[in-house]
Amino acid sequence: MAQYKHGNFLHKSDHSEYDKKYSPGTEAPNPGIYRCVSCGDEIGIAKGHVLPPQNHHQHAPGAGKIEWQLVVFAQQRK
Repeated sequence: MAQYKHGNFLHKSDHSEYDKKYSPGTEAPNPGIYRCVSCGDEIGIAKGHVLPPQNHHQHAPGAGKIEWQLVVFAQQRK
């Protein structure tokens, strides 16, 4: 589970992007921390980079399919 020390650097959001799930090997539409819905593994990724492919992130048999979900969005100033 993602952790933080200084909550004042985070902003709560109910944006629908946090509800979407992405398949392995999909381009990450947003920079941030993504979590595997089935096993809880987390990765940090830059916008436009590819989420780990099926052969990189493996599950034990019966652990469910690999799907990535955005949990923390890294926002850049423009």
